[in-house]
Amino acid sequence: MTAPPQTGVVEPRPPSRPQSPLPAGACDTHTHIFGPYDRFPFVHPSSYAPPLAPHETQAAMLRHVGVTRSVLVQPAPYAANPAALLDALRRSGGSARGVAVASPDVADPTLREWHEAGVRGLRFADVLDRGTGQPFLGSVSSRDFAGLAPRMKGMGWHAQLWAPITDAARTARALTDAGVPVVLEHLGMVAVEQGVSAPAFQELLALVRGGRVWVKLDLCRVSRAVPGYADARPFHDALVEANPSRLFWASDWPFVRLGDSAPDVGRLLDLFCDWVGDAALRQRILVTNPAEFYGFEA
Repeated sequence: MTAPPQTGVVEPRPPSRPQSPLPAGACDTHTHIFGPYDRFPFVHPSSYAPPLAPHETQAAMLRHVGVTRSVLVQPAPYAANPAALLDALRRSGGSARGVAVASPDVADPTLREWHEAGVRGLRFADVLDRGTGQPFLGSVSSRDFAGLAPRMKGMGWHAQLWAPITDAARTARALTDAGVPVVLEHLGMVAVEQGVSAPAFQELLALVRGGRVWVKLDLCRVSRAVPGYADARPFHDALVEANPSRLFWASDWPFVRLGDSAPDVGRLLDLFCDWVGDAALRQRILVTNPAEFYGFEA
């Protein structure tokens, strides 16, 4: 049984064009597809006002900011039904990869079908819904990883982990010990108020420095200091200094649950280019790392 989106569907604000030119093949490694809802209704009611962000809108946003590749991440209200994500992947012409959600009882032919469409990983969410104090409806936690790990490893898939910074390093280490690469969402969910010297962030930094995990450099889930995100910059800088070969750039478009605090993708790209002043490092993080990790063709 499927659930329609709750009332109050909103359209994402159009982004500005970045002032900084982007290298060819730049990739946004964290975007979401929502709708159209007459074709792709939710599996579970959403705890937030759902955006109207179908493939066409996402593709137009990327073109406008000069990004040519993307990674589509399954949002919780769709649970383990990736129909909208798979449709967008198939229509992307090979310019997108997907991160789906699955429970351990998923059938092998289903995983092979997803892989053929462009899925390259599964998402595990250990962050709780602040409104309910419970896991987001439709999410799968890292506790279910063990039942999926052998097949993920066999298919060359990675685990994408959304976890509090207090748990991120410990959980990531357990997942990598199973032989599956791990990507941490949202700057590792750092606690900006604790500073870069906090033990949890230093533990995460050590994993990045040692090449054991990858981290997405998206800012809006750890800071509300829009538009400059000054409190997040020390963490961003520390990660870039630690190991730029284990970093991806990401927006988190269309910025669910952020309301008036939702950023502008063009401004986020300008911030990244300003903070990472070296063109070779920008090339590595925007282009080379995602091309190698997600298997984009040259």
